[in-house]
Amino acid sequence: MKLVFAGTPEPAVPALEALIASDHEVVAVITRPDARKGRGRKMVPSPVKEVALEHGIEVLTPTTLKADTEDGDSIRARLRELAPDAIPVVAYGNLVPKDLLDIAQHGWVNLHFSLLPAWRGAAPVQASINAGDDITGATTFQIEEGLDTGPILGTMTETIQTVDTSGDLLERLSKSGAHLLVATMDGLESGEIVPQPQQGEPTYASKISTEDARIVWTQPDFAVDRHVRAHSPFPGAWAMHGEDRMKIGKITPLHASSEVLGELPKLQPGQVHITKKAVYIGTATHPVRIDELQPVGKKMMNAADWGRGFSANSNDDEVFFS
Repeated sequence: MKLVFAGTPEPAVPALEALIASDHEVVAVITRPDARKGRGRKMVPSPVKEVALEHGIEVLTPTTLKADTEDGDSIRARLRELAPDAIPVVAYGNLVPKDLLDIAQHGWVNLHFSLLPAWRGAAPVQASINAGDDITGATTFQIEEGLDTGPILGTMTETIQTVDTSGDLLERLSKSGAHLLVATMDGLESGEIVPQPQQGEPTYASKISTEDARIVWTQPDFAVDRHVRAHSPFPGAWAMHGEDRMKIGKITPLHASSEVLGELPKLQPGQVHITKKAVYIGTATHPVRIDELQPVGKKMMNAADWGRGFSANSNDDEVFFS
């Protein structure tokens, strides 16, 4: 089939590469415009654009898909000229207006990183980890006007490991999901796929803000662990240490059977206990060990190293993260 691919960030790259390597023809890519990044604030192309240019594929970068705008009218005209059979989508980042949904025979086919209707929305991977799900996966579905409500074309499952961060899980899903998207294109071309309506009660995963990533130490240890892993690497779980906001990169929960618990004082939620080899913080249940943290203006570092330096320069017996 003749395809136009729509996507922007790094997790969309495996799907684009898989489609390029398939028997289908990717004639163009739609992606977000270049954006300023880094300390120098230089204009940087999206990861999807970089891959497209490497393969000599036409790149379209409209700021909007809305009709009656210069970019919107231009993209409509170009898509009619290209006449794609389908428009596969992975994390494109722009809403598709109703009048564009029928521009391809098989429509716009989205690869979503959850088992719909579970975790519709912008942050399904983070939501699944934060909720303590054991199983997640990816779904291909036809985009319609509602939020991730379209009929399902294909699914695959993925086990969530107890140490998975959202970065770890998203990397696996982006690779396995790429194969699912190619298989979906194959099935649409052959006519073997029959769209199926979504079944079950939907849950929602809204876009995550920096404030959402703040750690609540009055939660149980397992919930704090999920929260940290769900928000790593982006936007990064954090807590206040005095007047400073400190990112928490990695923690280890201490189970009730842990010998370490017997050596620790009773810690209130957010209370810090520093030893020569580790940093512990109290939660609503058992303490957790902080393995990595990032003080203001510094890189992520070993928490024990920070603890030794902090203890050497402080006489405070009671230190809290909030």
